Amino acid sequence: MKKFLIVVDMQKDFVDGALGTKEAVAITPNVVKKINEFDGEIIVTYDTHFEDYMETSEGKNLPVPHCIKDTEGWQLDENVAEALEGKEYTAVEKITFGSVDLPDFIEEKTEGENFSAELVGLCTDICVVSNALVLKANFPEAEISVDSAACAGVTPETHEAALTTMKMCQIAVK
Repeated sequence: MKKFLIVVDMQKDFVDGALGTKEAVAITPNVVKKINEFDGEIIVTYDTHFEDYMETSEGKNLPVPHCIKDTEGWQLDENVAEALEGKEYTAVEKITFGSVDLPDFIEEKTEGENFSAELVGLCTDICVVSNALVLKANFPEAEISVDSAACAGVTPETHEAALTTMKMCQIAVK
């Protein structure tokens, strides 16, 4: 069975930049450990916005410019980038919370065979939950899981709420 590790948005702006939190910084070593120990295919998502971010729906609801393509904040956290050095991985840029391209990519890689996918990263309550639900909706029989110790939410309370939501949707929370 093919195995995927999906590293969600471990970018500087979410770790210790414009939208960073102490919880995001705290889980980074767990994400690095997952990358270092994982035997399978790694996918790394990049939250990707552009100069017109403040005019977008997201920008109007979250008026904090972040992850503007090719800026320092858009880059991966240095510890995560270092863990990925020398490893083969696929980068997936996404312009919204859940990647609409991720299911197609996985379908192409698995050619319809069974697979498992584990998600780690940021933010549990926005992009991690969105990507987990997109995958579960597209692959209802696949083993989709989230490592709660390698994820952080906007707040500890919303992190826990997202984990509960994923459990209710039959996504395994470790």
